[in-house]
Amino acid sequence: MMALEIAARVRAGEMTAVAVAEAALARIAAANPRANAFTTVLSERALAEAAAVDARIAAGEDPGRLAGVPYAAKNLFDLKGIPTTAGSRVRKSAPPAARDAFLVRQLSAAGAVCLGALNMDEFAYGFTTENSHDGPARNPHDLTRIAGGSSGGSGAAVAAGLVPITLGTDTNGSIRVPASLNGIFGVKPSYGRLSRHGAFPFVFSLDHVGPFARSVADLAAAYDALQGLDPEDRAQAPMPPHAVTPGLAAGAQGLRVARLGGWFGRQQSDAARDAVAAVAAALNASATVEWEMAEAARAAAFLITSAEGGALHLPTLRTRLEEYEPLIQDRLLAGALLPAAWVNHAQRVRAVARDSMAALLEDWDVLLAPATPVTATPIGQEMLELDGVEVPLRPSMGLFTQPISCLGLPVVTVPVPKADGRLPIGVQLIGKPWTEALLFRAAAALEARGVVAAPVAEGFG
Repeated sequence: MMALEIAARVRAGEMTAVAVAEAALARIAAANPRANAFTTVLSERALAEAAAVDARIAAGEDPGRLAGVPYAAKNLFDLKGIPTTAGSRVRKSAPPAARDAFLVRQLSAAGAVCLGALNMDEFAYGFTTENSHDGPARNPHDLTRIAGGSSGGSGAAVAAGLVPITLGTDTNGSIRVPASLNGIFGVKPSYGRLSRHGAFPFVFSLDHVGPFARSVADLAAAYDALQGLDPEDRAQAPMPPHAVTPGLAAGAQGLRVARLGGWFGRQQSDAARDAVAAVAAALNASATVEWEMAEAARAAAFLITSAEGGALHLPTLRTRLEEYEPLIQDRLLAGALLPAAWVNHAQRVRAVARDSMAALLEDWDVLLAPATPVTATPIGQEMLELDGVEVPLRPSMGLFTQPISCLGLPVVTVPVPKADGRLPIGVQLIGKPWTEALLFRAAAALEARGVVAAPVAEGFG
């Protein structure tokens, strides 16, 4: 059941929030051992929050637009009463969070019910969620394949129907990659649009936060609920909350849409190429444009990520190196040793790339690009063949997301179901800063035409 349908029925008294929470907890108990999306299930909290929603309705009070809707959060969001582990062994002994993260509080204020914490790549440094401590998150469409990362548990939980909404983060593609591989919708907002307070950091200058859902309307409703100015997040842009859902019915008419070529037209499977073509045809995007700074922007993002991530973890690495995930130990150490001149140069390249993209976007409202080069790959696979060349799989999942993260642009990822005949794949709808509403309009038009949809995962329907 979709989030807005649940909320409407709870508000109308057709079902109770407690009954919804109990059903969701039963689904998780039955299905999570296969998907491994949840790392912590908060049954008592969920039932208490659901009972509070029912009590507000009984008292004639407004329970919120997401009344009774179950959700869960990537386990780097603070959830009061449990440690924020960020997918690591290092933080399993951390003190319990004293209060919820800002975005969790926003969802609670809207009447949503928190069911727990979700699997992820350790400290958000990865694209596959093959976590050595908690086990890999498994793709509900094929349990032998990855769910993407670093918000893999967030993507898998929605795709498996365990909860209709989840929270994730995106530094270099960690919302867009799982949305693509799991066949669901995700939004990476403009940098600074949503508060990051209470989310364990990875790369301060690149970190974004946002939701996943199985429909555009649910995604937009979650995004609306998450907005609000947080005085404790110094990086948040001082903008008033801006609702996006009322504009969904406007469709894509009048939007100027083009495909990104060049870097975004190479190094990809037929499934990725066909998915972009299908979306482009539906949006009448006949033009293909090239952003020549894409590869340089990706390189800059790599250096900035390595340097900031390494610096953040260096004090702990000095004493607890062996407790870190083997997949990230060397990368964090290497990042901590990067010359400052390299990082400064990367920031200058980033600024040039931002200006060049801004000039390109003067002529377009939406740019289209693949979200991932391929559909979900087998768990444990190390290499990937793209354009006849073998490349490392894990970093290559961010080929098309990382250059956009570097600029802080908003992106809605839409799923093209069964793109290779069996597995879904996503397409990025990229816009100017603060134009999320236009991206939701385009996504809703695609969904209405049946071009994009979140397919039901067999065995999890």
